[in-house]
Amino acid sequence: MTPADLAELLRATASAVLADRGLDVSVLPDKVTVERPRNPEHGDYATNVALQVAKKAGANPREFAGWLAEALSADASIASAEVAGPGFLNIRLDADAQGAIVAQALDAGAAYGTSSTLAGTKINLEFVSANPTGPIHLGGTRWAAVGDALGRILSAQGAEVVREYYFNDHGAQIDRFSNSLIAAAKGEPAPENGYAGAYIHEIAQQVLAKSPEVLAMADVPQAETFRSIGVELMFDQIKNNLHEFGVDFDVYFHENSLFESGAVEKSVEFLKNSGSLFEDDGAWWLRSTDYGDDKDRVVIKSDGNAAYIAGDIAYFQNKRQRGFDLCIYMLGADHHGYIGRLKAAAAAFGDDPNTVEVLIGQMVNLVRDGVAVKMSKRAGTVITLDDLVEAIGVDAARYVMVRSSVDSSIDIDLELWASASNENPVYYVQYAHARLASLARNAAELGISGDDPDLSLLMQDQEGELIRTIGEYPRVVASAADLREPHRIARYLEELAGAYHRFYGACRVLPQGDEEPGPVNTARLALGNATRQVLANGLRLLGVSAPERM
Repeated sequence: MTPADLAELLRATASAVLADRGLDVSVLPDKVTVERPRNPEHGDYATNVALQVAKKAGANPREFAGWLAEALSADASIASAEVAGPGFLNIRLDADAQGAIVAQALDAGAAYGTSSTLAGTKINLEFVSANPTGPIHLGGTRWAAVGDALGRILSAQGAEVVREYYFNDHGAQIDRFSNSLIAAAKGEPAPENGYAGAYIHEIAQQVLAKSPEVLAMADVPQAETFRSIGVELMFDQIKNNLHEFGVDFDVYFHENSLFESGAVEKSVEFLKNSGSLFEDDGAWWLRSTDYGDDKDRVVIKSDGNAAYIAGDIAYFQNKRQRGFDLCIYMLGADHHGYIGRLKAAAAAFGDDPNTVEVLIGQMVNLVRDGVAVKMSKRAGTVITLDDLVEAIGVDAARYVMVRSSVDSSIDIDLELWASASNENPVYYVQYAHARLASLARNAAELGISGDDPDLSLLMQDQEGELIRTIGEYPRVVASAADLREPHRIARYLEELAGAYHRFYGACRVLPQGDEEPGPVNTARLALGNATRQVLANGLRLLGVSAPERM
């Protein structure tokens, strides 16, 4: 019986208790809260449902908890139910019911923790979307790891997820990039506000190799040549870096296509005709304050050129026209203002602002020997994805980026995350998986398969703790999807690895010496196999490998 199963049983039992006494059943919440007590002596699970609803139903909370305890005790899956304090209910599961969690995990295999909750929901998940003017920096690296993990988690809940990269190939930053390449090709310093670093010189040389006559061209065709070839080379490099990081996209959407196709012009015209834009001092403004934004936004500047938001507006409309029910944008810390403007744009089109979700990620810093790492040898001014992977590897880089809430900044201790020690969280989790894989190999050599186990034999405290932790996994995945918080998976995996290590230290799984394998060995091996499966499932959602040997 998983926590979700117990919650359903509690609600059904509470409903019957209320109905039998002629009390209002409608006071019950849709989902009853079930938690694991901090002190295991209080039971396997606890609920405060009596405190939540008793007074609304016209009953005393402690008395209502007593009615629940009496009714639950008649269920074969409940070993005991005891009232505590003003109306809490502490519950212990029967050994068979607890062992059923292990059986569920083993039977479901790779599907354990998945659900169809979001089936039928089409989600556009846009992340990274770094300008093609330089390598992926640490902020983009964080979104690459978090975005890819979130896509996996949402898919595990049944959603149809399309990963999309918004290719910023329109605007002044591209002009600065091409001018920087021209300067590098000519052996001149980077222009003011231009881009520097070894990668600029590398790309400039590649442009010269592809178009040897480019420096003899007139200014306009020369700039266009450096722009078109340089941007393509830079973006190919970004794609390759992301692919090696385990991140691939379903759609690469070109910003420039919105202007070339007339989509921006059509969106602006629609908003003018609907009265959502107003003219002031020669510029056209979106009435975004009407829709909750902190200020109105310029869409068409007084010189007639489109402001950046014009492309954003057309892009949102394009996504909705492609049939997406939800558009999730993952943006950097300096894009907080986008939340209001994107929701305002949705409302201005007569759409539901809740079809827009904006996640804001905070800064990432590298630390080595207690000192901040500030300079990339290749990029010149920023630390890149490649720099991080070179320092600690792909698995550690992905894990450290996902492990913390995106609302908080991260300081990455390079020495810690490169170490093969239990202080390194990703090593700690992966080592638990490898240790379990080794246990299974050793068991096979002894002829113990773990098949057809008597799971009711798993009655030790450490066995129960491990089983209940396994039982939490589906709820953790659902919560990570609902709250858009992949870090919940990482923290859970560390908890699971800890529960396994404590179990292994207290409960001998395999026979020693001349001992004959017995039912307890089979049951404990099955518990180990279930743990290994859940560790593998969780690591897969984070895009991190589950090694068989370390």
